[in-house]
Amino acid sequence: MPIASMTRDLDDAFEACRRETAEWAKTFYLGTLLLPLEKRRAIWAIYVWCRRTDELMDSAEAQSRSVEELAERLDHWEQQTRDLFNGHVSNDLDAVMAHTLERFPQDIQPYLDMIEGQRMDLTWTRYPTFEDLKLYCYRVAGTVGLMTQGVMGVDQAYTSAPWSDSPDTSDAAVALGIANQLTNILRDVGEDRGRGRIYLPQEDLDRFGYSESDLMAGRLNEAWRELMAFQLERAREWFTRSESGVRWLSGDARWPVWTSLRLYRGILDAIERIDYDVFNRRAYVGKVNKLLDLPRSYALAQFR
Repeated sequence: MPIASMTRDLDDAFEACRRETAEWAKTFYLGTLLLPLEKRRAIWAIYVWCRRTDELMDSAEAQSRSVEELAERLDHWEQQTRDLFNGHVSNDLDAVMAHTLERFPQDIQPYLDMIEGQRMDLTWTRYPTFEDLKLYCYRVAGTVGLMTQGVMGVDQAYTSAPWSDSPDTSDAAVALGIANQLTNILRDVGEDRGRGRIYLPQEDLDRFGYSESDLMAGRLNEAWRELMAFQLERAREWFTRSESGVRWLSGDARWPVWTSLRLYRGILDAIERIDYDVFNRRAYVGKVNKLLDLPRSYALAQFR
């Protein structure tokens, strides 16, 4: 195939990734637009790989499949992912990932860990403790931090001197992924109960005297508000853990990451504004507030 044709096909595939990211991850997408083009496209490619993984379990079509069929799908997807990391490409979306891995080399383990997170959804519909939930959050979202940290890069100011050791941003990257997933869980309690899943730890339900039957009924009472306030505080603590790593990032990545971090954390504020009624209302950050936060995030990004 001529080089010009190959380039055009790749550009079309990256454009498909952009559209999918814009449709399904609006807050995240806004942050990616602040990145340079090459990094932006790499993040879109990684996002779409993650979405393809998630859809194996959570798409409407997947809901009609048996556990055995879903397990077989995940096995096939794991093999396809291993093949991808070995340079075997089977479609255009694989091609953009192969291009991304070539430009921003990384380890396969976070990708395999994410697939393990999807396997947890085959059998785990309840989480006895927060430690159990934290493992799930790492696998389905903390891994995204590990996948993308190599794309973001580290500021050369910390690595240019011969005696410099490159700082390790992994812990902060994982913390941001966990914070984002905890936020998703709190926002989507009502939606998840419709799938028969309760991600809030059972030990926390017991602690605040809020039963599973209360949750399935969408009961709004003082016990629920106290339970949710506790969950929001925990999520905010994970966002705070992640902040320490942003300063290490390359100059062209700090603003996008601060923007994504602050806007996603803003969903927690939105949950408070609707008085924790995530059963009947959708918590989100409005467009005006997103735009107003951009200069604030930019100012934060100027400090290492």
